[in-house]
Amino acid sequence: MTTRILNIASYRFVPLDDLPTLRERLWQRADAGGLKGTVLLAEEGINLCLAGPPEGVAAWRALLDADARFAGLVPKESWSDTQPFKRLKVKVKREIIRMNQPAIRPAAGRAPALPATTLARWITQGHCDEGRPLKLLDTRNDFEVDAGGFEGAVDWRLRKFSDFPTALATHRDEFAGHTVVSYCTGGIRCEKAALVMQQLGLDHSWQLEGGILKYFEDTAGAAPGWRGHCFVFDERVELDPSLQAAAEGST
Repeated sequence: MTTRILNIASYRFVPLDDLPTLRERLWQRADAGGLKGTVLLAEEGINLCLAGPPEGVAAWRALLDADARFAGLVPKESWSDTQPFKRLKVKVKREIIRMNQPAIRPAAGRAPALPATTLARWITQGHCDEGRPLKLLDTRNDFEVDAGGFEGAVDWRLRKFSDFPTALATHRDEFAGHTVVSYCTGGIRCEKAALVMQQLGLDHSWQLEGGILKYFEDTAGAAPGWRGHCFVFDERVELDPSLQAAAEGST
């Protein structure tokens, strides 16, 4: 019987000061467990997308959980019949998600995070619980949005995430009177985006907790308000709301 591949994705903004040593430790355990994918480390935290046999994933997660800085980190999970990554990369970077805004430090305090089930309810009822109309703000790149997104979401055709702060400053006044929910694939971009939104005085603004993948998971694939697929940066290419590779994205 062929062992199915477990895919995990997660991140955490937490100060890290032992990057070379940490990189080597995480790489060795991932390699020993037969994992492939990418782990990014920076002074601001960790960002990971890995895949491999379930026992290898479990061993790597145990190593991560033994470090107090990563304890309790619960990745989003999905399954595939084949390995969606070609190689294992554990890299030290300047940022785990590049925005070029040094003053934005999520580890110092998060912006309000909205659970997926609450967003699903707001979309269904057509407004937030305080009665304001919703604006969903897509923080992903243009080609990702083309694969799928929330109906009616704001899409600025971003070429790269570092373009987001300027685009937000330009369009800030368009959000007056609305509750704004930023979203991305797994939550890391909308977490930084939500802090920029707060900086610009958008008081009724949220980040979607766990991003699109968590929305798919917590709504059991129903995904109210969603259209199309979710682009992912591996050989599955696109996932449908049941977290399975979409037919046209399968390899």
